[in-house]
Amino acid sequence: MRLPSFDELPEFHDQPGCAWSVWPEKDELGTVNLLTEEVVKRAAQEEIRTGKSISLNWPVNFPEHPAFERKTPEVTQSIKIPQVLTVRDDEIHLNTQSGTQWDGMRHFGLVHDGVYYKGIPADSLPLGRHPIPDPLNIDPKLSKLGIQNWAKHGICGRGVLLDLVHFYTEGDKDLPYDPFESHPIGVADLEACAKKQGVEFRPGDILLLRAGFIRKYNTTTNEIRAVLGSKEETFAGIVNSIDMKRFLWYEVLPGR
Repeated sequence: MRLPSFDELPEFHDQPGCAWSVWPEKDELGTVNLLTEEVVKRAAQEEIRTGKSISLNWPVNFPEHPAFERKTPEVTQSIKIPQVLTVRDDEIHLNTQSGTQWDGMRHFGLVHDGVYYKGIPADSLPLGRHPIPDPLNIDPKLSKLGIQNWAKHGICGRGVLLDLVHFYTEGDKDLPYDPFESHPIGVADLEACAKKQGVEFRPGDILLLRAGFIRKYNTTTNEIRAVLGSKEETFAGIVNSIDMKRFLWYEVLPGR
């Protein structure tokens, strides 16, 4: 499949680079479509050397004070048979946006237009609790754009880590920004970091960025951690720009 260049992608209203038309009308995967069997097979054959696994997850109950005043995760441990301590259950209550997460396609849409991927109207997706007694007969409105589509397909491929912390601090330099404050990381720095590490991007790469948030979180005080739960949305991250959209799109194109 030939993907269009970024400049060939249509606009959505005044926003260039809309890729909604690249995949079929009822698609709910987006660029996860690029993780084909061939891409996964090649990654496994060429990249696996030691077989060691590394978890990228935080513990499920971290952080104690989630950003944007979300509910604190709760883990309740109990025994099921009185006086028998060897039969235990864990009951977990959490906001799925409180800690380590994948943002699904129905998490944050186009606010001013009131739509999600493929132009799905936000008001067409139900809110609240809904019983699902039959797993083989789920209301399409409940499952539309759900992250279970990605889980069913699988997110498995070639991970590419750009260690920006190492890139910026090499030679005993200080990190030139505070990860807890707004700082735009631009395309030039991503490209320079990739070049320094000898990284060459391939179609379907899963891009991972280390920007320093966890390092600071692990070394700061509980008082500062607590403030994160109510502070404004100002953290270090990639810049919101057309150049960044173009960079991310081109790094998944064949022949790059």
